[in-house]
Amino acid sequence: MARVLETPVQQRFSDIDPFMHVNNVAQQAYFDVGKVDFYRKVLGAEVLLGDLRIVTVSTSTSYIGQVRLYDDVRVLTTCEKVGNKSITLFQRLVVGGQTLSESRSVMVVFSFARQSGEPVPAAWRESLLSE
Repeated sequence: MARVLETPVQQRFSDIDPFMHVNNVAQQAYFDVGKVDFYRKVLGAEVLLGDLRIVTVSTSTSYIGQVRLYDDVRVLTTCEKVGNKSITLFQRLVVGGQTLSESRSVMVVFSFARQSGEPVPAAWRESLLSE
């Protein structure tokens, strides 16, 4: 089982719709907060700024329950799969132990200098798959 990283999320007033729910766009931003935290802690800060970076190519989200104003929201992030050039993350928004939405994202390793996809570096693969 790969590691699961838990990231607390600070809600903003602008995240809330007229029904006092966190809107779907804001939930996607919460998943991004979890991704950045995961990359920084698992792969190191340079993955966000170096020549080789991670670029999202696909996301799929299921909205299971309502995230509300004042909920203590946490993003749980884990690496589900490491391919040759791709990484799949699975994330859940959790409130009080209950999953309220979940998202699966496929990313590729991309070289900005060469403007091309690259194989997942061995060090990244090891970090992503370790517990």
